[in-house]
Amino acid sequence: MIAEIEEIDASGNHFSRDAWGAFDDTNTTATAVPTKSGGITRVLQGGNVVEKGACSLTVIREGILTADRAATIQGRQEGQSSTSSNGDEEVLVVKEGDVYSAAALSVVLHTRNPFVPTFRSDVRIFLVKSESGKSIAWFGGGSDLTPYYLIDQDIIGFHGKLKQMCDTHFPPNNNSYNMSYEQMKQSCDEYFYLPARSEHRGTGGIFFDDLPATQSTLAFVRDVAQGWMPSWFPIIEKNAERECSEEEKHWQCLRRGRYLEFNLLYDRGVKFGLANANPRVEGVMVSAPPKIAFDYNHVPKKGSEEERLLAVLRSPMIWV
Repeated sequence: MIAEIEEIDASGNHFSRDAWGAFDDTNTTATAVPTKSGGITRVLQGGNVVEKGACSLTVIREGILTADRAATIQGRQEGQSSTSSNGDEEVLVVKEGDVYSAAALSVVLHTRNPFVPTFRSDVRIFLVKSESGKSIAWFGGGSDLTPYYLIDQDIIGFHGKLKQMCDTHFPPNNNSYNMSYEQMKQSCDEYFYLPARSEHRGTGGIFFDDLPATQSTLAFVRDVAQGWMPSWFPIIEKNAERECSEEEKHWQCLRRGRYLEFNLLYDRGVKFGLANANPRVEGVMVSAPPKIAFDYNHVPKKGSEEERLLAVLRSPMIWV
């Protein structure tokens, strides 16, 4: 994926590599004690297409659940079960002190041209193992667009690819997980929402959480990740070299301000990462846009494309 993005960007710039913990190059010697957790942050800045892009991998191994986290997870395990060593189905009751592991792969690509939407995506897994040896795990993830100008056919094409993939893995009215494109699209709209402004961050995509981890759902999650670039690259090829004015660039920066506003105020991962002193704070903030603007009480011109975008952000459309 890194190579594909660098190729379509065609600036000659490359993703930097910042590794820590288990992935730190200094931990690869034979005498080094392996670190259980770690991650890699890759960042491309100043590209032709991607003004700033970040690809991040984080792996947490053998963490210990606090009372607060255990209480949160208890609400997720309803209706799920785990298989004990003798093959019997038993309900796993998550509690404080249980061991957990987690992994996440995320991509955020902020584009230079305001006619190419920002692209965000991730896949993740969270697993809890009790003292008795039973375990339970969930998948989460999704992908979505944050456009600055509405090009309807681009948004329709993006959602169309997502719906086709979702319908393949979760046939409408015929799947045991009660999952569908329509449900995941609604979840996306609901999550990426700025309540103080009554605006959604973008035109959405799919968002899923607490999906029981099985072989069939693993296949779905794999297809989600493998579909990221094929769903976004056609928009780049069509619009990356489109001419734009300074006013249109400024509007892009204003909307990026909303993007950062959402991250700081409402994004669960960012809020968690900034709650306490964190040596990896740069990694937490890596999804922030490279340039933003805040104009006091900015109101788009009546009948403008900017006004049309705001109307859709305030009342999400059904694209497919």
